[in-house]
Amino acid sequence: MNDAPLPFSRRAEALVVRALVKLLSALPVTAASRLGGAVARTIGPLLPVSRKVGDANLRLALPALSASQRQRIIRQVWENLGQSITELVTLKQIREVPEGSDQPGYVLTGWNEHVAPNLAPGQPVLFFTGHLGNWEVMPVMAETKGLDFGFMYRAASNKAVDEILGRLRRQGYGKPVQMFPKGATGARAAYAHLRKGGALGLLVDQKLDTGVAVPFFGKTAMTMDALASFALKFRCPVLPIHVVRKGPARLQVICDPPLALPDSGDKQADMLAVTNAMNQTLEGWIRARPGDWLWLHRRWPKGTV
Repeated sequence: MNDAPLPFSRRAEALVVRALVKLLSALPVTAASRLGGAVARTIGPLLPVSRKVGDANLRLALPALSASQRQRIIRQVWENLGQSITELVTLKQIREVPEGSDQPGYVLTGWNEHVAPNLAPGQPVLFFTGHLGNWEVMPVMAETKGLDFGFMYRAASNKAVDEILGRLRRQGYGKPVQMFPKGATGARAAYAHLRKGGALGLLVDQKLDTGVAVPFFGKTAMTMDALASFALKFRCPVLPIHVVRKGPARLQVICDPPLALPDSGDKQADMLAVTNAMNQTLEGWIRARPGDWLWLHRRWPKGTV
């Protein structure tokens, strides 16, 4: 049975995205990133989501900030988001560059100290990160390091746009990378990937209706429990990695020491401990560079104080 035709609004949205992809793909990666950042920085702060979600999140999480400081962060958020979106179109041009290089690409730090010693052939490994800098370079980094890498993702609501994004990712990575959609089917596929010794990446900073309730910026937030569940099941390394933006199409991928895995005999307590450590790590990254994080999604329930 064929899928029902997409509504006109969804087809029109996809046509606009295709046109933008065609335009941006003709530009050098730095020019595309700079253009995307400028447009988003100009238009984004005027949209209702900036006030209703972005500013509200900042007031909740970082109450000491002034109104002008929050506005500056929101502009930085939009600029980073615009740059990240346009860099996805030209992702094949973003590869590892040496420390101190002024060329587009990413500098990788901490790999030899914190990641390489925790890799073993045929053994699973977990990476976690958040929507910081340009998180889309993570699979590029993993592929260049020879990992059998897969990641869980949230599909776009527009199926046609989601197909475009999937194609851009596959083209940008250079080699096939397994993409597991969020949900029960994707979770089972991710589990099977780990079971055969694969590496799995997780974005862990979005609000969920399920999961576990742990603090995030001092406020209770429903948080993904898949990372803790996988980690305790496989007793495998859990490696925090995040991306810092240095400029248009210039990024730094930072690898931190692995999380310690508790083994108290109380599974629920251990799940909470791992998830709490994950949130605290993420919070530290965001506090250091709040303009790099995507404050534009509802991370806490309405009415949280």
